[in-house]
Parts: sequence; structure tokens; C-alpha cells
Amino acid sequence: MVKFIPSFMLALAIVTSSAPTLRAQVFLTQEQALRAAFSNGEDVSRQTLFLTAGQLADIQKLARSKVESKLVVYYRASRAGKLTGCAFFETTVVRNKSATLMIVVNPDSSLRWVQLLAFYEPHDYLPTPRWLALFQNKFLTDGLWPKRDIHHITGATLSVQALTLAVRRLLATYVVAVARELQK
Repeated sequence: MVKFIPSFMLALAIVTSSAPTLRAQVFLTQEQALRAAFSNGEDVSRQTLFLTAGQLADIQKLARSKVESKLVVYYRASRAGKLTGCAFFETTVVRNKSATLMIVVNPDSSLRWVQLLAFYEPHDYLPTPRWLALFQNKFLTDGLWPKRDIHHITGATLSVQALTLAVRRLLATYVVAVARELQK
């Protein structure tokens, strides 16, 4: 029993000293992110779209990633009746904890903005705003992959892969389903 107490105290000291690096963080709420993305007096409305089996297959093929739901919720922003962009939110698993991001897509199908709203992995794996800016003005092409247009982050390979796949899924959703819906 005597040997157990010092071992327990040592383990407790290690866990509590590493607690700040294990703390999850919410950076922005969904409302704050929408206000930041559409701050030029746009009207923002919540839209719901149900994907057909064909759209789902096309999105998965284009994104090269599995889509979990046929339900798509996005936010359409317009000024004077003209589309200025669409925002999508997704929560994805990075290693074994989640991260929530928002992407904003321009009417021409290019990425305007990628923002992390919450990150529950250790902060050692947290991508910087500078890394997230690599997505700006990109289209859904074969270059939109790690080691191509998107650089790796040393020590955060799983974050890079998970977030890039999430961006590709959302961008493919815009291209295949939302842009076509908006043209009707």
C-alpha cells in the first residue's frame, strides 16, 4: 500500500500538469461564425436539402469521402436578391475526438473561408489560421489534397487529413446539389 500512494501521486501530478494541453476549446459559436462570414449586410437564411441517391453517390465520388447523411443544412447569404455565398457546418472526428468547422463557398464554387469553430483534440494538433487560409480561393480539384495544394503540419497529420476530407465533402455537396438547386 505504501508503494501505491507515491505511484498514484506521481500519476496524478502528470495528468494534472498535462491538463491544459488536453483541454477542448470552442472558438466561435455558429451564430458568431455566420456574422463574421457575412458581415456586409447580407440576408442569411437557413436552407435544408435532402440528397437523392444519385446526388449522394456523385458527392462521395467527387469528394473521395463517405457522406454520413442525406440531409444537408446550409446557410444562403444574399444581398439585393443576389447570392453572395453559402456556409456549411460539419463536425468530424480527427483522431478520436471531434472538430467542428465552417466553410463558406462563393457562387463560383471556390472556397472563400474555412474556420474551425471547436477543436476537442489536444492543442498540439490544432491547425493554425495560416494553414486554414491555404483553402481560400481553391476549387474542388485533384490539387485539393494534403501534399499537393494543402501542406502538411508536422505532428498533426490526422488533423490535416480529417479537415481536408471534410472540406472536400462540403465543397462537393455545394457543387453537386446546392449550386444546382440554386439555379432552379
